[in-house]
This record gives sequence, C-alpha cells and structure tokens, in this order.
Amino acid sequence: MGKLVLLITVFIVFCALFVERLIVFRQKLFADRELPPKRLPNCNLIPGIDNGAEDIDVLPNGMAFISSGLKYPGLKTFEPHKGGQILLMDLLAETPRPVELKIEGGFDLDSFNPHGISFYMDKNESIYLFVVNHPEGKSAVEIFKFFQDEKYLLYIRTVTNELLTSVNDVLAVGPEHFYATNDRYFRSETVSVYVEMFWGLSWTNVVYYSPKKVKEVASGFYSANGINMSPDGKFVYVADILDHSIHVFQKMSNMNLSPVKVLKLETVLDNISVDRRNGDLWLGCHPNAAKLLSYDPKNPPGSEVS
Repeated sequence: MGKLVLLITVFIVFCALFVERLIVFRQKLFADRELPPKRLPNCNLIPGIDNGAEDIDVLPNGMAFISSGLKYPGLKTFEPHKGGQILLMDLLAETPRPVELKIEGGFDLDSFNPHGISFYMDKNESIYLFVVNHPEGKSAVEIFKFFQDEKYLLYIRTVTNELLTSVNDVLAVGPEHFYATNDRYFRSETVSVYVEMFWGLSWTNVVYYSPKKVKEVASGFYSANGINMSPDGKFVYVADILDHSIHVFQKMSNMNLSPVKVLKLETVLDNISVDRRNGDLWLGCHPNAAKLLSYDPKNPPGSEVS
C-alpha cells in the first residue's frame, strides 16, 4: 500500500511539474499572442527571394549580403530541393533587386545550407564573408573573399571545431577570427526541444575562434541566437531568443566577454543589426514563435522589427 501511495504521489508531482513547464514554455513562445496586421505604406515585397532570407549584413556602401534557403530542423522549408544561396542587393537603389553571388574555388554547393552571416573588412578594404553552414545537419563556418566588381565569392576555408556544436550566428572580427553563438546544447533536435527548451535548461553559449585558440567566452543562455557588435568595437550584443533578452558584453583585449547588462523585451528575439551611424540596435523578432514551429499558410507567424 505504501509503495502505491508513493507511486501515485510521484506521478501527481510529475504531472504538476509537466503542466507548469508546458505553461512556461508556451509563455516563452508567446503562443497565445495575436498581433493585428499593420499596414506599412513604405514596405514593399522584394521579388527574387523565394526561399526566405535568414540573415542580412550591410556593407558601408549600402550593398547587403543575404543568406537564403536555410533548412533547419522543425521549421518550414519552402523549397526543400533547392540549394542555399548568398544574395547581394543594393539597398540604395531606387528599386532594389537581389542577385545571386557565384561561389568559386571548389566549394560544395550541393550541401550549402546557410544560416547566420557576417562580413569583415580589413585595412586594405578587402571584404571577407563568414557564413554559418549546416551541411547534412552539422555546423561549420565558411569563409569567403568577396569581389564586388565581379560579384562573386571566392571560397577560402571551412572552419569546424568540437566547440562549434550548433552554430546559429557569427560575428566576424578578423580575417580568420570570429565569435559564434550555439543555439542548442544537445545535437539531437528531439532531445533539444523536449529536454533542453521544454525544461528551460540555460546551457548554450558563445564561442570565440581564432586559428591559434578556440574558447567559450560566454554561457548561461537558454538559446543564444543573433550576435553583433557596437560600431566602436567595444561591446558585443547577444540575443537569447527564449529569454526575450539582449545580453550586452564588453569585449576584452583577450577577446573574452565581460557581462555589462541585460535588456529585456516582450518579443522572441532573433537577429541583431547595428546602425553604424549611431549604434542603434535593429532586432528581427517573432511575435508568436509557436506559429513558427507549427507553420500554417492560412495563419502565418508574421514578424516584427524592434
């Protein structure tokens, strides 16, 4: 009789804990949030980006790199048989139109699955584009050199490392140097969703990579996502998508990140862009991430900019 009472008690406690975590998880996704459509008279759909745009980074001259065609576990893929692309678009043109950049140098285009991107311009104004890639579900950072006049990318190298487990976004800080966010602790999608995210484990991190040293420089995120840097290079911003927060770090001389403050917002944060003129942050966000996970073309998730 005592064992039965114990089993029933354990079962009730587990059910109560499960329901509590389900409520919290839905709150993190803003699953019950509905936003009325807002008409923006100066917002126009740009044709030619048929397979989505996951990330964008803009050069000082207004030319924008766009990663397109991401296939990510658990998210809707519009053209599953089409390869990934890097697009180039002049934002200062009267009618901006994207152009696909050719990639030369023996790069494997068949497995190209681009995610976050970031560029680095050296003192000679040579431009290097860093692209998070998920070939066959793995994580790597591809480094290309950009030739603007000819409009193509030259493949330089692929970076993989045991600390780059589930890379979401990248912040280039040198010709072969970068910060990267890992958005999951577990490699398995099932384990990540049902254990890591559902139970609220804050185990993801930020990694710094250089050819000589690779190290974890920040940790304790529910799901580290977008990353960017202040125009003066002194501060690094990291979006925690499930914590609805922007973590502000001071970049130290040894490239470690020292916490400064945390900014809380009422939305599901994704990518971060920084205005180079005044340092303002522009955030790509999901008002209801539950709709993102269970895509319905009749009731699309929508997006917002903060």
